[in-house]
Amino acid sequence: MAETPKYKRILLKLSGEALMGQDAFGINRNTIDAIVAEVAQASALGVEMGVVIGGGNIFRGVAPGAAGMDRATADYMGMLATIMNALALQDAMRRAGINARVQSAINVEQVCEPYIRGKAIRYLEEGKIVIFAAGTGNPFFTTDTAAALRGTEIGAEMVLKATKVDGIYTADPNLDSTAKRYETVSFDEVIIKNLKVMDATAFALCRDQKLPITVFSIYKPGAMCRVLMGENEGTRVYY
Repeated sequence: MAETPKYKRILLKLSGEALMGQDAFGINRNTIDAIVAEVAQASALGVEMGVVIGGGNIFRGVAPGAAGMDRATADYMGMLATIMNALALQDAMRRAGINARVQSAINVEQVCEPYIRGKAIRYLEEGKIVIFAAGTGNPFFTTDTAAALRGTEIGAEMVLKATKVDGIYTADPNLDSTAKRYETVSFDEVIIKNLKVMDATAFALCRDQKLPITVFSIYKPGAMCRVLMGENEGTRVYY
């Protein structure tokens, strides 16, 4: 394995569901600690890392009561859920000896900093991990779009989308045993074959800004480091 990682700065997209483990909703302590261990290994390589986290694990618990709710109101509730996740992730990183900062796209200054691009970049240059909470700060935009946006703003060389499966397949590998994993796939091919990578807005932004995406499994030990070292891990979406 080469000593130097292939990428200097990346944006990691974590879904809120990734923090649930096998639970129905909420945050599983063992799962978040395992994710932080993977982040710590990647950070130890000297890679500067921003993180965008979703809120599905928390919002799922209140979703039945949100049925029929105004979409903008529901989206703001989801933003608050991402702040809760970001604080939990920051605390788990603190326990692991990682220096992390939370920046929120909506102002909740009693608990975290507001998002300021220049300060975020300075933190990254200082070796701190920056966790971007509250999505874009606007309803009707997903945290996938927030990942594409923040990745572009901080000058990330790649968006790493952490999922439950180890890449993009020709079919659902849980349903089709003959499904094959793509090592690489172009943005155009993803569109033509309707492969589910990110929502359309996020995907279009990454394509237009020439920001490649790698889809990998956050539950596979060492997978993130192998991606960063340029090894054959996950699926790389290129322009």
